[in-house]
Amino acid sequence: MDFTPTEEQRAASLLAAEIFGDLSTPERLAALGTSADADLWKALCAAGLPGAVAETGLLGLVLMLEEQGRTTAQVPFAASCVYGLLALGAHGSEEQRARLLPGLRDGTEVAAGAFARTAGAGVPRPVPAGPPTAGAPGRLTGTVPVVPWLCQATLALVPDAQRGLWLVRVGDLGVAVEPVATTAPWSAGRLTLRDAPAEPLGGPDPHPAGGPGPHDPYAEVLATARIAFAGLQAGVCAGALARAVAHTTTREQFGRPLAAHQGVQLRAAEAYMDIEAIRVTAYEAAWRRDAAMDAAPHALTAAWWASEAGKRVVHTGQHLHGGIGADLDHPVHRHFLWGRQLDAHLGAGAELLEELGALLTKEPHA
Repeated sequence: MDFTPTEEQRAASLLAAEIFGDLSTPERLAALGTSADADLWKALCAAGLPGAVAETGLLGLVLMLEEQGRTTAQVPFAASCVYGLLALGAHGSEEQRARLLPGLRDGTEVAAGAFARTAGAGVPRPVPAGPPTAGAPGRLTGTVPVVPWLCQATLALVPDAQRGLWLVRVGDLGVAVEPVATTAPWSAGRLTLRDAPAEPLGGPDPHPAGGPGPHDPYAEVLATARIAFAGLQAGVCAGALARAVAHTTTREQFGRPLAAHQGVQLRAAEAYMDIEAIRVTAYEAAWRRDAAMDAAPHALTAAWWASEAGKRVVHTGQHLHGGIGADLDHPVHRHFLWGRQLDAHLGAGAELLEELGALLTKEPHA
């Protein structure tokens, strides 16, 4: 294994860091409230960063998402790349790729993944209206309660109850989107499909497109999403710790910086180790996916670390700020909200371990 970034990956990461650092400032985020940053999204697309994922691979995307997480920039970067560019690139038909990839690269198309729970085992969990099911040819009916970035999306990738993947155009007749408030400002929405027109990913006769990962497109997209959002969590946590370090080294108590206290040092050291665990497991899983190796168990491992260790780190970031950390307007509180939202999105640690155990022992998922 060699996680050393290529020149292309390093250049994309540095450019992403520059754009996020310049445009996603605390002042700008405060002015945005819960809205997505349309101008930042245009800047990222103008710089060619979403389109660069085809060359940098999933590991390159993880590196760029780390930079987004450091600033908690409010753009659908992870969702559109995972459920749009990478999913279509690996499993779409030639006609679908020619029609949809250009728009996904330049930002005029934005994709969202309508999975009921990214970490769910097997199929989306039933809700009162039932999971999306295929009715007449090219039609879907069902509800997905929370879809991150759906309110910004033009296209949704929807799994049905049989693990088939369908492309749904947001705004079509039978496709209803209702905004949903989440912990972090992700422009999430509730997706309701009522005999909605849909096209199978891969065309009328979908088949594995020969891309990296397992031959099951559902499993491959799910693993890719877990890896990408784990990379985003690594950045969120790194940003939270950086703010905590800056605060504790400048804030004095009884004539000494807070960072001089052993208890503060130990909390910061534990947080650093947790961040490194999230980062290295995400890197390994992304590297394996790019190398066309089975990455499903590694994706679950990265998701577990991102969920369990991620919430520890963002809590530490707030605690080390003392009373200031409880201020809803303080930048570190935004990292706390993102960390908890990613924890919820990836799934509870016990669920992830149960699925990992079933996968490793080759037991069928419930």
